Amino acid sequence: MTELFTASLPPGHINLHYCVLFNESINDTDLDADRDRCFIPILVLSSISLFICLVGLVGNGIVLWVLGFCLKKNPFTVYVLNLAIADFGFLLCMVAFLVAIVVYIHMDFHGGFVIINAIQWVALFTYNTGLYLLTAISVQRCLSVLFPFWHRCHRPENLSSAVCTLLWVLSILVTSLECYFCITDYECSKMTIFSCVLSFLVFTPLMILSSLTLFIKIRCSSQQHQPTKLYVVIMVTILFFLVFALPFQVIVMMAFLRETTIHLFVMSLVILLPCLNSSINPFIYVFIGRHGRQQIREPLREVFQRIFKEEAESQEKRPTIHIK
Repeated sequence: MTELFTASLPPGHINLHYCVLFNESINDTDLDADRDRCFIPILVLSSISLFICLVGLVGNGIVLWVLGFCLKKNPFTVYVLNLAIADFGFLLCMVAFLVAIVVYIHMDFHGGFVIINAIQWVALFTYNTGLYLLTAISVQRCLSVLFPFWHRCHRPENLSSAVCTLLWVLSILVTSLECYFCITDYECSKMTIFSCVLSFLVFTPLMILSSLTLFIKIRCSSQQHQPTKLYVVIMVTILFFLVFALPFQVIVMMAFLRETTIHLFVMSLVILLPCLNSSINPFIYVFIGRHGRQQIREPLREVFQRIFKEEAESQEKRPTIHIK
C-alpha cells in the first residue's frame, strides 16, 4: 500500500526481465531485447491511462469551476467540491507518474526513481482523501434520510466544511507518518498496517454500511418518494469507487504485506482502474443531472443545480428561531 510499485529497494536493483522488477539474474546481452519487448505493452497501457487522466483533469476542472464559482454552497456541494479537488490532484500525480515511468524505462534514467517515489506519496495522500470524503458523503446523506428533522433543524451550519477540513488533515497526518516511517525504515510495516486498517476496517465498511442503509431506506419508501438525483449520484459514485479504485489498493497492500514485487506490466494495468474512477465522476454528474437527449446542450450550471436542488430547498425550509 505504501508504494505504487515496490520503491523500498535501491534503484540500482531495478531491471526489466520478462516484465518483472527486481530480478538480478539477468544477462546484460538480453536486457535490451527484454526491455524492448516489455516496453511496448507498458507504453500502450500507460498511453491509455494518460489519455484517461487528461480527460479526467478537464472534467474535474470544470466541476471545480462550476461548484466553486457558479453555484451557491450547500453541504453536499462542499463535499463534492472537495472530492473533485482530491480527484484532480490524484490524476495530476498519475500523469506525472506515468510520464516518469516511461522515461525511466526507456532512457534508463535512475534519477527518475526519486521523482517517482515522491509522486507516489502525493498520489497516496489524494487517494486516501478521496476515500475519506466519499465515506463522509455517504454517511451524511444517510443521516439526512434517516433523521430529516435533525438534518434540517439541528445540524451545524458549517458541519460539511469542518468535516472536510478534518479529513484533509487526517489524510495528511496518516500519509506523512507512513512516509516518514518507511523512508527511515523504522516500523514501516506497522504504520502501513495501521493505514490499511484505517482504510479497510473503518472507512470502507462505514461507506458500504451507510450506502446499504440508504439504499434499503430509499427502496422501502420508493412507492411514496422517487429517488432523487443526488441519491443516485452518490450511490453510483460509491459503486464505481468500490469496483475500480478499491482493487488497486488491495493489490498493492497484499504485495507489500507479502513482501513481493509487482510486475510493471501488471502495475500499469492496475493503474488504469483508479485513473478511470477519478476521471468518471464528472461524467456521472452530467449524465444523471440531465433530463434526456433533448437537453444535451444544457448549461452545466443548470445540470448541477438540478442535482443539488433538493438539498438547497431543504436548507431554505430550515426554520429559524428568533430570541427576543
